[in-house]
Amino acid sequence: MKQVFDFLKALELNNNREWFIENKIFFEKAKETSAILFNSIYSDLQTIDHVDHLKIYRIHRDVRFSKDKTPYKTHFSMYVGRLQPENRGGYYLHLQPGQSFIGIGFFEPNKEDLLRIRKEIELDSELEQILNSKKIQDTFGPLRGDEVKTAPKGFDKNHERIALLKKKQFLLIHNFSDEEVLSENFPKQAVDVFNSARPFVNYMTDVLLTNLNGERI
Repeated sequence: MKQVFDFLKALELNNNREWFIENKIFFEKAKETSAILFNSIYSDLQTIDHVDHLKIYRIHRDVRFSKDKTPYKTHFSMYVGRLQPENRGGYYLHLQPGQSFIGIGFFEPNKEDLLRIRKEIELDSELEQILNSKKIQDTFGPLRGDEVKTAPKGFDKNHERIALLKKKQFLLIHNFSDEEVLSENFPKQAVDVFNSARPFVNYMTDVLLTNLNGERI
């Protein structure tokens, strides 16, 4: 993994096509090393959860609608969705010197799913209890994600769980130091972090697969 970080550090200082072309072999070796890691973690994920195919993101940036025209990402990353229709949510791993992290949860719930989640939060405190559990707090800390500025339409701004009701995304984030990523134990550590979120993703799955009466939909 040191080779991966060495490449990413060099790319951050030379984010242009000329340098990238000249260092294509450097890139290919870093890409191969990260892919081996991603596939190893994916194989282990398959033993603890029902997951879809592994997605490894391209290093090329889509600059069509961005003011930042640098052509390359300065990280390698992977995503694995939980296998639908019986499971919801997904697992993301981001490798970048000084900024490596795992993200788990629900990045862009559609309008219907978001309303269903909010209705459940309005009715009971189970999600709050899960998020406040020692394991979730020790591993991830507070729930992350974008939120609306005031109460969502149709919800009481004085509701006791208004902080959760305002969320538009429901994400658990765990950061890694460079030393952790570079250690031999990192694949196991990453899978352990993914597994720590199971009470959260399982609860959210149950909510999205049932109506407010708890009946399967």
